[in-house]
Amino acid sequence: MTASISDLTRTFARIGMLSFGGPAAQIALMHKVLVDERKWLTEKDYLSALSFCMLLPGPEAMQLATWAGWRLQGTKGGLIAGGLFVLPGALVVLVLTMAYAAWGELPLMQALFLGVQAAVIAIVIEALIKVARRALRGRVAYVIAIAAFLGLFVLNLPFPVIILAAGIWGLITARGNRAALPEVTAPRTAATLMLWLSVWLVPLALLWLTGGILFDVGWFFSKLAVLTFGGAYAVLAWMTQEVVAVQGWLTTPQMMAGLGLAETTPGPLILVNEFVGFMAGYGAGGWAMGIAAAGVTLWMTFAPCFLWIFVAAPYLSRITADPRLAGALAAIMAAVVGVIANLSLWFALHLLFATITPRSLGPVQLIVPDPASLNLTALGLAALSALLLLGFHRPLWQVLAASALLSVAISAA
Repeated sequence: MTASISDLTRTFARIGMLSFGGPAAQIALMHKVLVDERKWLTEKDYLSALSFCMLLPGPEAMQLATWAGWRLQGTKGGLIAGGLFVLPGALVVLVLTMAYAAWGELPLMQALFLGVQAAVIAIVIEALIKVARRALRGRVAYVIAIAAFLGLFVLNLPFPVIILAAGIWGLITARGNRAALPEVTAPRTAATLMLWLSVWLVPLALLWLTGGILFDVGWFFSKLAVLTFGGAYAVLAWMTQEVVAVQGWLTTPQMMAGLGLAETTPGPLILVNEFVGFMAGYGAGGWAMGIAAAGVTLWMTFAPCFLWIFVAAPYLSRITADPRLAGALAAIMAAVVGVIANLSLWFALHLLFATITPRSLGPVQLIVPDPASLNLTALGLAALSALLLLGFHRPLWQVLAASALLSVAISAA
């Protein structure tokens, strides 16, 4: 079946408003609508495109939506599908972020967000389990995952180094025959590449001329856009370290609150970037600067997604069949397990303990919590969230709501 522009718009507007629950739920929703209900795509094409999108940096569900729109109605369809997948969640996150900026310091809001942050620990652990089941196949994958964890948590190596090393290892050790390139003209590919590089980077160049917080935000999220392999969870610990310790835009509790907001809204989890961008701008220049920084963040986060899809989609059959690229992806996904394990432990320590002391011994760098500073309320809320999510498999919104409301009740009592 073919899809008209109006049908495509209505369908992806619906998907965008219902895309709660992270990439797994979003990918399942699109499969149900596009393959089962509308029959616009075949099962084989959909799964091939999903594998292709997992090779790319950035949110795979949003890129899959963009690819589906491109497949059905060319570039215009890709823009509509990808834009509508992001826009509803982006608007909701902006409103919630502004509310957080206005009232987040009130005791009631602090109690509310303590509950959200405690639930985030359970959510990240669930993500770790899901990714590990998919990525850890064979002894080598386990070794890569453990090495990635130790490299981050013990040696404090930069996140990009971990991902690059894993990808190179997978690339050089993969075996198999290379597929032939499909017929795609190089001039057309080059023209598409130049167009979307300009869309992405010309605004950044204009911000560079003016300087200030907007350029800083744009430059940071442009770098992040090419590093987000394995989903938002994979890059969160590194991003948190950068925006908290290096840039000083947020505190660690604020970062965890932003992740909680992004978890409760439709759209990709990487919309947590919008929260970070707004808070950075708001801290530097108030409401107007916060909104402008949020807009810059969204542009620098999602413009590259359109670039990857529109340039590489014509080569889909080549990319998904290339054993070296598949080997690089498998190694990166194994490393992502270690990265998310580091994120889980890092978040848990910073939420549960008020005092954490850095300790160094040669190349080894650890963070050691003070047992006397343990927050028993946060520990109980995290345990409850883990029980609801992992034990009783309750929906995400129920876990977040239960933890937040119980935290408020404890604070009031």
